[in-house]
Amino acid sequence: SVVQCTVIKTVLAVLHVTSWRTATSGLISSMAQQNLLQTGLAGGEVTLNCPENTREYWKKISSLLTKTIFSKGPIAISGEAEIKGEYKQLRVRKLNLSDAGIYTCQYGSHKVQTSLHVFKLTISSDGHFLQNEVPELILMQNSSSPLPDLSITLFNSNNNRVRPELKNEMRQKYIMNLKNLEATDNGTWVCQVHSDSPPINQKIFFALKVLGFQNPDSERKYATVDSTVILSWHLNFQKIKWKEDFTGQLIWKQQESANTLQLFDFKVTAQGELHETKKSSNFLFEIPERKPESTIQVKLPKVHFNHSGQYQCQLAYQGRYTQSKIELVVMKVSSDPAGPLSRGANMTLTCQVSGQLPPNAYLRWERVNGTKMDIKNSKQHEVKLEVNISAAGLWSCHLIEDNDRKISFHYHVEEAPVWINYVIIGTSVGGGILVFVLACLCIISSIKWKRRRQRARRMAQGRQYLLENKTCQCQQ
Repeated sequence: SVVQCTVIKTVLAVLHVTSWRTATSGLISSMAQQNLLQTGLAGGEVTLNCPENTREYWKKISSLLTKTIFSKGPIAISGEAEIKGEYKQLRVRKLNLSDAGIYTCQYGSHKVQTSLHVFKLTISSDGHFLQNEVPELILMQNSSSPLPDLSITLFNSNNNRVRPELKNEMRQKYIMNLKNLEATDNGTWVCQVHSDSPPINQKIFFALKVLGFQNPDSERKYATVDSTVILSWHLNFQKIKWKEDFTGQLIWKQQESANTLQLFDFKVTAQGELHETKKSSNFLFEIPERKPESTIQVKLPKVHFNHSGQYQCQLAYQGRYTQSKIELVVMKVSSDPAGPLSRGANMTLTCQVSGQLPPNAYLRWERVNGTKMDIKNSKQHEVKLEVNISAAGLWSCHLIEDNDRKISFHYHVEEAPVWINYVIIGTSVGGGILVFVLACLCIISSIKWKRRRQRARRMAQGRQYLLENKTCQCQQ
């Protein structure tokens, strides 16, 4: 029985070896009839394998020439290549587009061919951009077989699909433009390349560094006269580890077409150090020493009405520019007449803002704890609102935008004390009596003056009459 078991094991082993060789031979034969496809990226590396540990050599076949690559001897490809490993792997580093072609692994009478398809993606400005710039991507491909028609999909750093603008759609070269970049676009992007024939599904990862502001391109900030305002621009150079110098400046202009005034300029070194230099001495402002990291700030300790306008922070890098703008809108309130409101008197309150308001913004006067009769709204595009009041108390002027109160100016109207009212009444009555007395004196003086003139006229007439009578007696 022991002998029978040994014979059975031997037979089974022979059958197992025979079946393995048959299966391997069938696999090799099947592979010899296939043209395997492998993709690679320019600048990267690929590894091509032979399926069996036998004596073999690699051969690259191109349309112009055929060179044999032996395990020992020169390598006839443009990239760096080496044959290593137990299964004689062909590893090619620093791939070029010209390395595309058909590679043949030959052993005995068997050959296995691998078609290497190489892609190359280049990005303008070496992948370093300022926000609002438009990068240009160029995707090239090379293969020994006819080039396929590619379908290209881009995903940004937030894994959101982006539709580029195709400027040139040739099979060898695809030129794409992205939309205006934002600071949030910084990070690793994915270019997904797809083809049905031959079946290709290649992901190409590439990095974009976008230097810019975390603020919006343009925003509006509100302040009241005599308040303190700090305007801030948050940069992302620390977050993205921008390793090169760049400069910038902060300028101010009161109107869109007005001349600009440079408040200060700044420089950021490759180590991320921020240095600021004050330029204007006629404009009342400060540069805070302590502020959040990667932040440009200007402080207005006491806002004037003419401090309103556009504050533009500009970045400059390699002759390219980007900017972020903050528009400061200032509100002021005045009264006519100034001072306490007397009982029974009226006062005009005026609320005014600098610059133009957006269409969805307006001014509103209202008295705190008042009635609906104490509310008055401005019309569209009005930047000045007046209200006539006869009641003292706390009055508020609001700037409302999209039903949201952006800023309020509270103005307290004091009521004149009682003794002031008596003084005013007495002054008014006394003034009236004085005017009446003066008027009476004027009338009496006028009557007396008229009577004196009449008396003088009669006396003159009497003298004239007597003179005429004496003349007549002398003649007789």
